[in-house]
Amino acid sequence: MLGRSKTRNTGSEAQEPLLGRGDEDEHADVVFAIDDDEEESTAFRDRDRDMGGSRSPQVGATSFIAPTLRSTTQSREAEFELDSDELNPNDEVTSIPASQRMPLLVGLADAVEVRRNPDLPLHTFSNGQPGQTMVNGRIVFDNDDPAERVDIAELAARQHKGGNMLDSMFNMANSILGAGIIGLPYAVSQAGFVTGILLLVILAGVTDWTIRLIVRNAKLSGRTSYIDIMGHCYGSSGRAAVSFFQFAFAFGGMCAFGIIIGDTIPHVIRSIFPTLSTVPVLSILTNRNFVVILCTACISYPLSLYRSIASLAKASTFALIGMLTIVGTVLFEEGRVSADLKGSQAPSIKYSFIQPQIFQAIGVISFAFVCHHNSLLIYGSMRTPTMDRFDQVTHVAAGLSLVACLTMAIPAFLVFTDRTQGNVLNNFPQDDAVINIARFCFGANMVTTTPMELMVCREVIEEYFFAHEAFDQTRHVLFTTSILFASMAVALVTCDLGVMLEITGGASATALAFVFPALCYIKLLPAREPWNGRAKLPAVLCAGFGILVLVLSVGLALQKAWGPEGATRLCA
Repeated sequence: MLGRSKTRNTGSEAQEPLLGRGDEDEHADVVFAIDDDEEESTAFRDRDRDMGGSRSPQVGATSFIAPTLRSTTQSREAEFELDSDELNPNDEVTSIPASQRMPLLVGLADAVEVRRNPDLPLHTFSNGQPGQTMVNGRIVFDNDDPAERVDIAELAARQHKGGNMLDSMFNMANSILGAGIIGLPYAVSQAGFVTGILLLVILAGVTDWTIRLIVRNAKLSGRTSYIDIMGHCYGSSGRAAVSFFQFAFAFGGMCAFGIIIGDTIPHVIRSIFPTLSTVPVLSILTNRNFVVILCTACISYPLSLYRSIASLAKASTFALIGMLTIVGTVLFEEGRVSADLKGSQAPSIKYSFIQPQIFQAIGVISFAFVCHHNSLLIYGSMRTPTMDRFDQVTHVAAGLSLVACLTMAIPAFLVFTDRTQGNVLNNFPQDDAVINIARFCFGANMVTTTPMELMVCREVIEEYFFAHEAFDQTRHVLFTTSILFASMAVALVTCDLGVMLEITGGASATALAFVFPALCYIKLLPAREPWNGRAKLPAVLCAGFGILVLVLSVGLALQKAWGPEGATRLCA
């Protein structure tokens, strides 16, 4: 028969590959190979000893192996047929050597989540060699302490705990539709009616592309965060640059949100309760600083303690609904504005093509659209993070945001034209009940959006200084508390929202949205690709545009800060 028996090598079998050929001749006419039982091997050795130490008669240089006993072959075939394919949970535990102690989970941010999850401790092994163990059909990772074994089934189940696509769309749309949408009518007035609309559409498309470009850069570089991508492409200087701008943009946004809370919520309370300021104790509810502290400590702070951005999906849904309410109320009230509050209705102003302040307008629009610092967090929070699904999330969120921005910017500008203020709500009367609803929704939106920006600040610090350390609850609470209340302190001492938005949007937003993603993509593409080729040219143009806007925006902001207009307005 075309078969061959071989003696089991118990010492090195575990180190051989499953389909390894060992010492056998791969060209031999063998249909199958079976392992001899230990008893049979012992019996053959005893028989060989009795026969003079040789199992086979030797004829010249040719060796003839006698066939095995028929009864033995039939017994082994019968045993094989009777053997069940089912795994017995009572079988002996089998050790499987492995070079990797943690399984590779699906998703870009899983490694970061596992590292920072207190339920999944970092494992150390006394022998220095991690291993796996099969127990009841489930693989667990060995450790000296059985209580600290990691169950692979539990780890695999964790990847299904993220948010769905709708949650991710709400998170991204809410991140885009932030404080900047209120300043878009002002941006149109600065750029001109036609140019302003073109800038909104073009920058929305560029934003959609660069958000997805960041995730593609992460896949090309094999990194899991914006900081690591820049570090992979440009070393320590790249890590430092993106960390600075990412933290500055998120922290500046938090400061702006705090200022907006103080400028909206107290006015709404005073309009609803006109005599509240005369009531002892309760009059404190009309005080700007107290309202900022109350909203920050009681709403933003608890939400900021979450470690996963997916946990803010419901808050993001509420904030997004509030922002859409603002757009609707502004549209409703624009037709009822008195003539003395309207701007010039001259066609040369109302339908102007371009204005000299176009670069200031680009800075404001960039601040409104930028959510690139949240892109990897949103991607990692998806239940099934794939590029196709993330592309759909980005397209829907960017499209919805563009519609909302155009709906807010065009009608408001056509009413107020050259008198449009940075916060368009300030163009309406203070006693307008419908606009006060919009003011309340705007303030509530800022309260629930602040935790998302704080997560970015905290993630930047964790990735830059503690990338190789396990999650620490004390450090998490310390950073959350210090960052949030530091931004609150800035909001308490200044009311100058314009300067905050100009510096934050003009400098940080353009770097994060246009410059860094394009530069990383250029670096990750093969060097043989020409700069003017189809692959690199869009990235080169995007990076050049971002650098130009960055330099001009910073220069104009510094000129304004050092000039007569730069006097900071301190809050009483």
